[in-house]
Amino acid sequence: MSSLKGKIITVVGSGLIGRSWAMVFLSGGYKVKIYDNKPGQASGAITEIRKQLEELQQAQMLRGNLSAAEQLSLLSSHDDLQQALEGAFFVQECVFEDLEAKQTVFHEVENLVTESVILSSSTSCLMPSNVFSRVQNRTRCIISHPVNPPYYVRLVELVPHPETLPAVIDVAYSLMTDVGQAPVRLKKEIDGFALNRVQYAIIAESWRLVQDGVISVKDIDLVMSEGLGMRYAFIGPIETMHLNAPEGMEDYLQRYREGMKRVLNAFGPVPDFSGEPAARIIKEICELIPGEHEHLTARRERRDQLLMGLAKLKK
Repeated sequence: MSSLKGKIITVVGSGLIGRSWAMVFLSGGYKVKIYDNKPGQASGAITEIRKQLEELQQAQMLRGNLSAAEQLSLLSSHDDLQQALEGAFFVQECVFEDLEAKQTVFHEVENLVTESVILSSSTSCLMPSNVFSRVQNRTRCIISHPVNPPYYVRLVELVPHPETLPAVIDVAYSLMTDVGQAPVRLKKEIDGFALNRVQYAIIAESWRLVQDGVISVKDIDLVMSEGLGMRYAFIGPIETMHLNAPEGMEDYLQRYREGMKRVLNAFGPVPDFSGEPAARIIKEICELIPGEHEHLTARRERRDQLLMGLAKLKK
């Protein structure tokens, strides 16, 4: 990746994810052009990025080897898409989660860049075959799905289009590794990718347990934050199985295979996430964390502080 150092990455979309990607790429020493089709939005994003980088530097949590000022010197804002794309080798799309909007962006971008430029989307669950359906050369297309907030949670899911070249996946993987992210390769596209499929499975069973009166909202969250989450912050579910029996995975399966199957077969149907159960769960969570903007903002800030500490611990 040393040959790419100092090269240009264009971030299309200046919202939360776009700003976060810009900060991640800047931390690796890449020049970043941030574009938004709403005049003034991209320049406003730079103001917010400057504030965040300076705060991170003060907290000694700034990523990379460059100072906040040095990173900011690599950043520019643009209201003109063609100007924003000039010289870029990698384009990271970060517009809102709407299929038609993303298709339109990539159709426009493809007409303004050379064949060698990699086109990457931040979509969290839209299939690559749909996102890139209006792109003529789909061999250079890939999903690079970050986890919110990307600056603190480093996982990136790399999901190929059926036509994506292996070399494109390799470049994306190397880039993400180079800027300090933790990329994982999906071998083929699947609805929801890997992270959301696992996340939705947890959400569904947590919802069913609360909906059926087995446990409260507060206590099911504690099951994760003080139980599974403590473990899974450092090792994954497969390694957990391997370590949780004296002789490893084969021993674990011999001990717990039938119990796992019995419990899994007892799971209920997919919840509707609506109606009376939803109203009851909303009431419970809002009693714990009021839904007003200032309360949610404070809680998110606390979340980010904890994630910062965890990231520092895992270094």
